[in-house]
Amino acid sequence: MKLIQTLLGGSLTVLLASTAVADEITDTLQSAMTAYEDGDVTYAIEELNYAKQLLQEMQTGALAGFLPEAPEGWTAEEDTDASAGYAMMGGGTVTAKRYSNDAGEEITLTILVDSPMIAMMGGMIQNAGNMGMKTVRVGREKFLDNEGDLSALIEGRILVQATGEPREVVLPLLEAIDYRALGRFGY
Repeated sequence: MKLIQTLLGGSLTVLLASTAVADEITDTLQSAMTAYEDGDVTYAIEELNYAKQLLQEMQTGALAGFLPEAPEGWTAEEDTDASAGYAMMGGGTVTAKRYSNDAGEEITLTILVDSPMIAMMGGMIQNAGNMGMKTVRVGREKFLDNEGDLSALIEGRILVQATGEPREVVLPLLEAIDYRALGRFGY
C-alpha cells in the first residue's frame, strides 16, 4: 500500500512540476490519490486510466507536429480513422494526415510509435533489401516499397508509412520529416 502511495505521489509530483501538463491531468491524478486514500481502489484505477488517456492525447498531438504541411495545391487534414484502426491492432501512439488535391489524388502519411505491431514487422522492414524487396531512399532512411506503399522503421520503434500517389509529391513530404528528432520522440 505504501508503495502505491509512493508511486502515485511521485508521478503526481513529476507531473505538477511540468509546465506542459494540463490542469485536468493533475486534477485527475489528485482524484485518483484521494480515491485510493479513501479505499476506493476501483475509482482510483478509473481515474488513473483517464489520466493515461489524457497524457496519450497530449503525446499524439506532439507527434502530429512531425507531419509536414500540405504542399502547394494540396490540402491536409488529420486522419482520425487511423488512430482507431491501430488501437485495434495493439495500440501505440499514432498520428496520420491525409493530403488531397482537386484532381482527386490522395496521400496519407502515418507515424506509429511503440506499438507491438512494430515488433512483428520490424525485421522485415529493416532487412527489406537483404530479402530482395524493393527499397527507396529518403534522406538517410530506407523505405520498403510494397507496391507503392512506403514503410520505414526509425530507431527500431517508430513506423512511418506513406500511401497514395503521385510519388513526386510523396517523396518530398517524407523528406520534410525530421527523422532525427522523430527518433527521440517520447524520450
